[in-house]
Amino acid sequence: MDTSKLKKFAQFARRTLGEQVGAKLALVLSAGSAARRESPAAVSQLERAMQEDGQAQVVERVAYTWFNRFCALRFMDVNRYTRIGVVSPAEGQFQPEILLEAKMGHLDEEMVPAPARQQVTELLAGRSPSHDPQGEAYRLLVVAACNAWHQAMPFLFERISDYTELLMPDDLLSGNSILAYTREAMTPEACQDVEVIGWLYQFYISEKKDAVFEGLKKNQKITPENIPAATQLFTPHWIVRYLVDNSLGRLWLLNRPGSKLAEQMAYYIPPEKPETDFLKINGPEDLKVCDPACGSGHMLTYAFDLLYAIYEEEGFDAAEIPEKILTHNLYGIELDERAGELAAFALTMKARSRQRRFFNKRVKPHITVLEKVSFSREELDEYMGHVGRDLFTHGLRDTLQQFDQADNFGSLIVPKVGNVADVLATLEAKDMASNLFLADTHQRVLSVLRMADALSSRYAVVVANPPYMGSKGMNPKLSDWAKSTYPNSKSDLFAMFIERNLDLTIKGGAVAMITMQSWMFLSSFEALRSRILNQHTILSMAHLGARAFDSIGGEVVSTTAFVLENKHKPYYRGAYLRLVDGNSEAEKMEMMVKAIAQGQAA
Repeated sequence: MDTSKLKKFAQFARRTLGEQVGAKLALVLSAGSAARRESPAAVSQLERAMQEDGQAQVVERVAYTWFNRFCALRFMDVNRYTRIGVVSPAEGQFQPEILLEAKMGHLDEEMVPAPARQQVTELLAGRSPSHDPQGEAYRLLVVAACNAWHQAMPFLFERISDYTELLMPDDLLSGNSILAYTREAMTPEACQDVEVIGWLYQFYISEKKDAVFEGLKKNQKITPENIPAATQLFTPHWIVRYLVDNSLGRLWLLNRPGSKLAEQMAYYIPPEKPETDFLKINGPEDLKVCDPACGSGHMLTYAFDLLYAIYEEEGFDAAEIPEKILTHNLYGIELDERAGELAAFALTMKARSRQRRFFNKRVKPHITVLEKVSFSREELDEYMGHVGRDLFTHGLRDTLQQFDQADNFGSLIVPKVGNVADVLATLEAKDMASNLFLADTHQRVLSVLRMADALSSRYAVVVANPPYMGSKGMNPKLSDWAKSTYPNSKSDLFAMFIERNLDLTIKGGAVAMITMQSWMFLSSFEALRSRILNQHTILSMAHLGARAFDSIGGEVVSTTAFVLENKHKPYYRGAYLRLVDGNSEAEKMEMMVKAIAQGQAA
């Protein structure tokens, strides 16, 4: 995929949407504005948000929300997952199909509610005063479409009845509108694979990432709100395939030696000799795969493809497979709310591409977005007294207080309570809506327990491109916590994730990662190396060195990709590929494929 046009568009979109949303905000908040008369509750909500988070963060959040939605709608339009083009014109036309249909009197009653239909009709007939009747009508149609998609994808299309709608950019129909540029960048060719969404996400935050790294040069620490931008890096597809083929694919082939799956796994390295000591898998549903730093979901979308082939080979009904995969197999954990939304969207698109009626199933992918949640001692005491002290062990109380730095520590948090699922099920069954004082506390307790459940589960496969952040960039709270919680790997986030991922994996399961190569050599990682060599097994490794990521170029990051088994096999001979001499992604990929095909993994 040629990403240069996507990068230019995403960076332009971030700047443009920020300016347009900022201008709209000033208009909405001006004295005597139409918004103050017509939507006083939404304006009050906006003013509260600005007091709590500041104007810049509100503008950034709303701009990001509309960017995600416009891109998602364009992707679905191109792939004909929408009944009518919401942001895309019909062939040979210029204006969006949904607006042209409305001008001819055709309004989808399922999508557009009656009050909005009447408003659109009045505007387009010239019976409602407006300086831009078509633009206003189209904005109503876009909001209606987003709300209609809420049922199938609530994670991306939250119902719009607040200040998000008020701050929607005005110009959506001209040749210079953000939607015109969206259509130009997201061509039908680019939208053949949902991978395009991941690239757009990385490029959208790339300038913010650059600013954070400029700050590092001036000894400015990376604050929690900037960790996602500073640590996100889209993994090249061939590296994803190497990692997933040799973890998920390998585990299945060990359990089904007669499988034909290897024929479609170009990056799979077969064991040197037949193995008898491996994790036993009864069926596809047992293959729980987790990416604890999933970003926009690239690892998980390829795992979806491989799992689909596995279910198909086992003879499952094709109409049931997508739902089974999202229900039983794939789990993502992410720090950045918007990235988590895109991961869930990407998996939903994968499922829809395989099953035409998938949207009707209302299946929500298992993507857990970690958020900061705090409780006072008095609040927990009151809540505990109401729901029953028998539930509140010391471990549970401690767990509820572990997430007051969730936006800082992320998936590295290890919940202190073991039976999260049982406690969560018990508390979810309690109706607290009538208790005004405890209803909010109850919802926040449930939120923490859902996060803790994802972080305390064990998976057959953990696959990740974890965040990279050396100790020099860590803010004081993260640095102190790393030293006390991960003494063997405290020097960098990626090293802590190696340890964390091994603990997330069941005995005999696989951990597949791409990380900085420094843990292989530096004395500061000696204890980590000792753990890996004495408690686990290196199944394979592709030493990539520099220039494995064309998107960041040069010698900036030197990496290694590897697969570990969460079991010590002292006599196991792993497979090793030396790819440090390749000068680009393409060269390294070609070297890997050639070495595997010729059985030259040392």
